[in-house]
Amino acid sequence: MSTAHQIPTYPGLVQELADRGLLTARWRQVFDAVPRSAFVPAEVWRQLPDRCEPVVGTDAWLALVNSDEPVVTQLDDGAEDGPGIATSSNSMPSMVARMLGLLEVQDGQHVLEIGTGTGYVAALLCERLGDDLVHSVELDSDVARQAEEALAQAGYRPHLRVGDGEQPWPGLGLVDRLIATCALRYIPYALLRQVRPGGIVVAPLAREFWSGALVQLHVQDDGTATGPFRGGATYMPMRAHRRPDLHDVHGKGRARAAGLDPARLLDLGFALYAGARLPGVRLIHQNTDNGVQVWATRENGAAATAATGEEVWQYGPGFLWEEIEQTWWEYETEGRPDANQFGLTVTDRSQHVWLRDPHEIIRPARK
Repeated sequence: MSTAHQIPTYPGLVQELADRGLLTARWRQVFDAVPRSAFVPAEVWRQLPDRCEPVVGTDAWLALVNSDEPVVTQLDDGAEDGPGIATSSNSMPSMVARMLGLLEVQDGQHVLEIGTGTGYVAALLCERLGDDLVHSVELDSDVARQAEEALAQAGYRPHLRVGDGEQPWPGLGLVDRLIATCALRYIPYALLRQVRPGGIVVAPLAREFWSGALVQLHVQDDGTATGPFRGGATYMPMRAHRRPDLHDVHGKGRARAAGLDPARLLDLGFALYAGARLPGVRLIHQNTDNGVQVWATRENGAAATAATGEEVWQYGPGFLWEEIEQTWWEYETEGRPDANQFGLTVTDRSQHVWLRDPHEIIRPARK
C-alpha cells in the first residue's frame, strides 16, 4: 500500500498550529501563504538528544519539514569534518508562531530580526507587513546568501545585512519591533536603543542555569525595558554568546544522600529563580531511565552531580548541592511560582530577573 498520503503536509501543519491556538486569523493567512519548504535546503539533519542525524530521501525530508520540529540546516558553522554540532536551523514552527504572536506587530510597523537563518521568519514578516518594513541581519555570510536566494525565489525582498546582530544597524534608525531568533545570554543594550519607546522586543534567553526562555520586553521612555517571561524556548546561541556548558571541576568527589530529586531543578520557574539567586552556576542535564541526571558547576571549581534515586557527588570548594537545595526551599516558600510570574528588566547598567512585580528583584544569594 502506498505511504505517500501519510507524509505530513504543510497545510496540515498550519492547521495544527491554528488548532493549538497559536495563530490569529491574520497570522493563519500569512503562514498559509509562506511554505516552509521554500526555506529549507536539500541537505538537512534531525536533532536527536545526542547527535544530528542526516535526513535521507525526499519522503523523510518532507516529513521533517512539514512537522513541528526544528530542521538543522548547518553543522559546525559550515566547517568540514567537525564534531557535528548544529549551528543553524529552521526553527520549530510552533515556536515561530509563538514569537510572532508575542511581537504584536501592527500594520505599518518596522521590524528588525536578529538572525536571518534560512529566511523563513523574514518571509513571514514580509507577507504580514511588506518587504520595505522588514530588516534582518545575519552573521554567517554563507547562511545569509542562501537566505537571500530563497527569499528572492519566493518573491520577498526585505532589507538584508551581513553583520554582527549584537551591534546597531548603521543608519537604520528606530524600529517598532525587534525579534531575535538566536539565544542570547543577555539583552545587548545597544539593541534596545534601536527600538522606539513603546516598542516590543521578543527574544530567547539562555542563562547558565537554564537552557532557554522567551522574554517579551516593552521599551520605556527612559530607554529601559521590562516585561514577562513567556515560556520555554531552546534556540542556538548567538555566536558571541556561546559558552562551554560547564566549568572545569576540581578536587575529589564526596558522596551524600540527595534531599531533592534533581528532576525538580528543570522546572522553568525554579530555573529562573535559581539562576538569579545563584549567578554563575551552570547546570546541564540528561534524561535517564529513572528520571534525569544533572551536573552543576561554578567558576571556582565547585561542582555537584545528582541522578534520580541516587546519591549526590560534590567536588571542589564549598557545598554547591546544599546551596541548590537551599534555593529550592526558598522557591517553595515563595509558593513554587510558575515561569510566567517572572520577568526581566534591562537598563544601560544591569539586567535583573524579578518575581511578580518589576520592583521585586531577585537578589543573588552570594557575591
